[in-house]
Amino acid sequence: MKKHNFYAGPSILSQYTIKNTADAVLNFADMGLSILEISHRSKQFQAVIDEATALVKELLEVPAGYSVLWLGGGASMQFCMIPYNFLRTKASFIDTGTWAHNAIKEAKLFGEVDVVASSEAEHYTFIPKGFAEKVTADNDYFYYTSNNTIYGTEIRKDPDVPCRLISDMSSDIFSRPVDVAKYDAIFAGAQKNLAPAGVTIVIVRDDALGHVDRPIPTMLDYRTHVKKGSMFNTPPVLPIYSALQTLKYYKELGGIKELERRDLEKAALLYDAIDSSRMFVGTVTDPAGRSIMNVCFVMKPEYKELEPAFIEFATERGMVGIKGHRSVGGFRASLYNALPIESVRALVDCMNEFQKLH
Repeated sequence: MKKHNFYAGPSILSQYTIKNTADAVLNFADMGLSILEISHRSKQFQAVIDEATALVKELLEVPAGYSVLWLGGGASMQFCMIPYNFLRTKASFIDTGTWAHNAIKEAKLFGEVDVVASSEAEHYTFIPKGFAEKVTADNDYFYYTSNNTIYGTEIRKDPDVPCRLISDMSSDIFSRPVDVAKYDAIFAGAQKNLAPAGVTIVIVRDDALGHVDRPIPTMLDYRTHVKKGSMFNTPPVLPIYSALQTLKYYKELGGIKELERRDLEKAALLYDAIDSSRMFVGTVTDPAGRSIMNVCFVMKPEYKELEPAFIEFATERGMVGIKGHRSVGGFRASLYNALPIESVRALVDCMNEFQKLH
């Protein structure tokens, strides 16, 4: 039976990435060695990280004066690295979910934090309106989480604010064009739209570094990794190699605009099915804030007791990973770049079939 992988992360990868990575596990670059056992200092791996970095810059149209870093520690490590390196006096945040909330908590250890808007009281079911107008020019930066995997909301446009931007784009990077020049830093854990878990990509503006007075531990100082080309310590070799395969695949498909077109098409198909359903309903209250990466929905109250039955029904038909996060319940379908539209159609068919039965 064909499996349809809707896991929120680690998540689906393209067959291009999986096959090429599997081949490299057996024999990397005709070295007669596995990618798992080669030196990160070898010229063959240096070529991998150089090409991956160049493709990130090409696909996202990163301007001159920025470095692309490949770091360990996961995106959550960036919750402290960002304020360590950028927060001098004050930063503004929008609280749109668990990961934004966690980043706010860490930033408070380093300086003043202004939470300009939050939807926590309403269980993060929407993106607060007018948040950008509340950001003031005296901030070192404004920080936002572009996509909220748990709650299914997304900010799909670079905010216009009177200070620099920093964003956690872990779950929607490479799904839309980004004006990188507005940002001091963008980071993303790889395990949604890029590679297996284990590497975090950071795009950092070089001249924004080195302006805080506090001493920064060597490993937490972005300048360490910029200077050493992400080779200060051993980088996550295998995930970086997989990331390179994904980036090649994205370029072959036609780049970011084509990826966005496909993602919008997939999301529209599923949201249309939810909106027209007598049984299912979306959890995001404002359609303008709906994520095209993570679609969250539940049963209407009169059918609530059927949720476990639908999970079982869908699983029997090859749907994997559609159970909602424990803090939200219901269902979550993650529509990352590697997910084919055929899988979305299969889920919609499954929903319609279950509805007819009940």
